[in-house]
Amino acid sequence: MEPILEVKNLSYVYSVGTPFEHKALDNVSFAVRRGEFIGIIGHTGSGKSTLMQQLNGLLKPTAGQILLDGQDIWSDKKLTRQARFRVGLVFQYPEYQLFEETVYKDIAFGPKNMGLSPEEIDRRVREAAGFVGLTEAQLQVSPFDLSGGQKRRVAIAGVIAMEPEVLILDEPTAGLDPVGRAGILGNIEDYRRAKNATIMMVSHSMEDVARLTDRLLVMNGSRLAMDDTPANVFAHARELLDMGLSIPQVTQVFLHLQAMGLDVNSVYTIDQAVQALKKIGGGLHA
Repeated sequence: MEPILEVKNLSYVYSVGTPFEHKALDNVSFAVRRGEFIGIIGHTGSGKSTLMQQLNGLLKPTAGQILLDGQDIWSDKKLTRQARFRVGLVFQYPEYQLFEETVYKDIAFGPKNMGLSPEEIDRRVREAAGFVGLTEAQLQVSPFDLSGGQKRRVAIAGVIAMEPEVLILDEPTAGLDPVGRAGILGNIEDYRRAKNATIMMVSHSMEDVARLTDRLLVMNGSRLAMDDTPANVFAHARELLDMGLSIPQVTQVFLHLQAMGLDVNSVYTIDQAVQALKKIGGGLHA
């Protein structure tokens, strides 16, 4: 299957030619397929946010290419504009970007900018609201009358309403309680399945990325340090710790068990831990 999005030898330098010159991305390359759920992890300053803003054309590469369906998004102004609709970007704390007088108008803002008909805008607003669990009544209220978690849903719905083929989210559950976190992550997965969309999610929650993603991109010092399945990435737990990253708590527990001399493999989800402990129990009873 051809990749929907391809990053080739991408570099980005801030403040070129000034004393503040800083290389945020250094020769990064990877490709993503339609329908994949990809996690992006890395310590603060590793280039994650800069990378996301490159992927939908908010920042222009200093060197390298972003290809969307094989076409360089910077080769033509029309392609750059299309990329900003086809690759949706949800910033961290997106609720601070709400500004319309009703939830409906806020969600409709993106589709309106796409030049769609009123009927198509209405369909998209209602469908996007459905994906994030907003009721018909909530569409008519001011977004500023909603709770923090509901505002987050409105902001995400505003991007989903543009029906992006690639949806990029920067810490979509930051600051939410466990119920709110689970709800938002469920909404994102529902959208992925319904539209066969590609999801790229930056997260500091190793538990979330271990459980949800097909692949992990690990950024370190402006470079792509790893690009692999969660199983293979978390098998390098000590390297991740050296990079200043956390690892799933259950992985930490099993590293301690290994250090104590127990013959256990690395695990990164609770289900895997349960199976591994059952094997240990079986061996002890034999």
